[in-house]
Amino acid sequence: MNTGLACPFLHLFGGDGYVEFIREVETRGYHTAWIGETAASDAIATMTLVAARTTTLSVASGVIPLQTRTPTVLAMAAATLARIAPGRVGLGLGLSSPVIVGDWNGLRYSSSLEQLREAIHIMRGLLAGERVTFDGTHYRVKNVRLLAPPPATPPKIILAALGPRALELAGELADGVLLNWIAPETVASSIRHLEAGAKRAGRTLDGFEIAAFVRVSVTDDPEPARQALARDITPYATVPSYAAFFRSSGYTSEIDALQAAWKAGDRAGAVTHLSARVLHGLGVIGREDECRTRFADFARSGLTMPVVVPFVPETPGSDPRAAIVRTMRTFP
Repeated sequence: MNTGLACPFLHLFGGDGYVEFIREVETRGYHTAWIGETAASDAIATMTLVAARTTTLSVASGVIPLQTRTPTVLAMAAATLARIAPGRVGLGLGLSSPVIVGDWNGLRYSSSLEQLREAIHIMRGLLAGERVTFDGTHYRVKNVRLLAPPPATPPKIILAALGPRALELAGELADGVLLNWIAPETVASSIRHLEAGAKRAGRTLDGFEIAAFVRVSVTDDPEPARQALARDITPYATVPSYAAFFRSSGYTSEIDALQAAWKAGDRAGAVTHLSARVLHGLGVIGREDECRTRFADFARSGLTMPVVVPFVPETPGSDPRAAIVRTMRTFP
């Protein structure tokens, strides 16, 4: 088992400070730096910086919204990264939200898993050096081929997945999966769906990466961190797919109460319905020894890579960088 670290902190540390941080991440023995993308830093640019300034640390996007770049552009970017850091690149992709795709980027939003299937088909061909023509529902490309030779070691394609159908698609087509907001006790159920998809494709999960984001706050004052974690979970719990997932994880009463308060316009009250057992299940909070003990439960759950996601409560006058570094230094 390897340990990953979510590193979307370029804007906090600045260029030189971020390189120093990343090099310590590598020295400490983390396997992969995961770089997400919403509206702060560009994932590909940040991954390039990490790949160019390290020698053993792998880098993966966690995740890039599929709908905001074409499969050809994604394949070209992934191939470029794979030349910079051979054998150290993972391209994490997921279906984004109507807000990010539609409101922020002015593009047509689709939640169809078929879009992922079509994109992977095109990208696999391009990354293998093939000339690709494809006429699908979501993508139409004609006679396209990357002009540079394919990388000797192709980048891994990793899918963000939550529900059964998405998990089975990942098991069928991808090189790995990225799970999110998952308790250790729920991992086995997700793996069964991955295995079903792999079986459909006539393969096994040997060599398949099963990663999961785990929110971690190493702190001597846990209460503000618990409140911050509850605020982070709440908007996810109002999304139908995540609400269904949380219910299947055993948190039905809490999610029902939260959604009732949210629909009634009581946003502040909605947060309070996330019980201590929900926060314990979905996050890791406490001193170094306490966090290592709880994080070990994720390591034993069947994951091949639990990913530390440092989070910091907003405290007036505090420096979030110090808290991020403390959490980073607690692992792996």
